[in-house]
Amino acid sequence: MKYIAIDLGLKRIGLAYSAHKDIVSPLKGVERKNRNQASSEVKKVIDEWEADAVVVGIPIGGSSEDEMRRRVTHFMNLVDFKGEVFYQDESHSSLEAENMMKGEIKYIRDGRVDSISAMIILQRYLKTLKN
Repeated sequence: MKYIAIDLGLKRIGLAYSAHKDIVSPLKGVERKNRNQASSEVKKVIDEWEADAVVVGIPIGGSSEDEMRRRVTHFMNLVDFKGEVFYQDESHSSLEAENMMKGEIKYIRDGRVDSISAMIILQRYLKTLKN
């Protein structure tokens, strides 16, 4: 199975890919100008990598879980993805990603942290499949 993970943010969308349960790669993030542009760019990535499923990070168990599920569902409808969509808890994934980036010469808001966050989300999801 080929997976694309999405860390859906208001300004940037982090993306990651895996075709093998032990290897997850961050992809170039999408700068979000508006919903239609963002969903179109995400669809291109999903098509380009021939993903069978999408894993989206949401705050599971948090007060915003229902609202985030609604937003993600709306966004994925715009993406028009016909495969399966799975949800994975994204708690602290951005913090983990920022810690992984420490030591980088410059901390630039270019989507790298968002895509590493998506990578962490996908690693967590794939780990649940092994158990």
